[in-house]
Amino acid sequence: MAHDERAVSAGQIHPGDFSWSFWLSLPLYPYGKRRTIRKEVVKDTVWTFDQIQGIFYVVVPVRMTVVKLDEGGLLVYAPVAPTRECIRLVNELVVEHGNVKYIILPTISGLEHKVFVGPFARCFPNAQVFVAPSQWSFPFNLPLSWLGFPQKRTQVLPEDSSKTPFADQFDYATLGPIELGPGRFAEVAFFDKRSHTLLVTDSVVCVPEEPPAIVQLDPYPLLFHAKDKTSDIVEDNQANRRKGWQRISLFALYFQPSVLEIPRWSEVFRNALKATERSKKAYFGLFPFQWRSDWKRSFDALRGDGRLFVAPILQTLILNRAPRETIDWADKVASWDFQWIIPCHFDAPIKAEPHQFRQAFSFLEKQPAVSAGLFNSSSYPLPEEDFKLLREIDKGLNQFGIVPKALEKV
Repeated sequence: MAHDERAVSAGQIHPGDFSWSFWLSLPLYPYGKRRTIRKEVVKDTVWTFDQIQGIFYVVVPVRMTVVKLDEGGLLVYAPVAPTRECIRLVNELVVEHGNVKYIILPTISGLEHKVFVGPFARCFPNAQVFVAPSQWSFPFNLPLSWLGFPQKRTQVLPEDSSKTPFADQFDYATLGPIELGPGRFAEVAFFDKRSHTLLVTDSVVCVPEEPPAIVQLDPYPLLFHAKDKTSDIVEDNQANRRKGWQRISLFALYFQPSVLEIPRWSEVFRNALKATERSKKAYFGLFPFQWRSDWKRSFDALRGDGRLFVAPILQTLILNRAPRETIDWADKVASWDFQWIIPCHFDAPIKAEPHQFRQAFSFLEKQPAVSAGLFNSSSYPLPEEDFKLLREIDKGLNQFGIVPKALEKV
């Protein structure tokens, strides 16, 4: 695997390169300013483009993957914001490898992916756009053309992957749609046969111990979450960046793990009033986090040995609505001969074999299968106490009839 990373060098930086003027369509941090890092992960074949997004400085990577086509040209999986910097980095590949021919939207519910497809497609007017089936929008289910997708160039991915113009190089499998009451969830996994690389959106992740490079371009969110109390002034060093990143990961994947206590809002406001001017830079000094001294044990359990796993939110609120369908999809994906996995969030690329992908979904099984000589992912369960808030959310949504009841394990 290659490891070259490329962003605009310091001498070339211009504020307009990172500007994203349509940020109000998805008002997430960093709002109208988005940096991009390109990384070559398979030499002359596969590249990732990382940006960040989040809420309350809980920032995680959001990733686009570009794959060179055997026939010449490029396929783009899950576009990110097409800033000047991003498009310049893509066009450098276009010069060398040919035009962007296909743009893939592999999800139906992820606004952090869907909102960028139309603007990105307009930057490459000859590219065909393929979208996951059963698209929907909230609060009104609008035609894709109303959402900015180019009407004459947009089509739904066929159920049979052999019916696409890129079938010789790519296979794909669609999970869902899984009905969730007010919405649906679906994901399309793509397999590049040439590079033995699997592209997924949200289904599996791997959390790095160190903060990703894209998150470190602006370390303020990392240092914000490295604080233990409102008034802390945290030194910018790698240890504190790491501490902030690990806490961000726990918050992003659990909302509220057992090692995080939320103080009373009256206490939060009192502490904010006492905060120094420097510590008031973020959210007027509000800091509604109180981490227990043993908080790192939850991160260590989450990361494990760098294993692949399904995000707790998906485990608790989504995939358990369709366990049989999810297992069948995971079986199909695991039948492909991939060696690397590139998710749209957290770490990438991940060195992983098909059985490791399949075993990540063993939480849906009553008796997970154990392959001889291979680890069984059920031997590495995530701590049940960290699921407490997610279980409560799930119970509440079900009691009010907002989402269907979770089904029994298969």
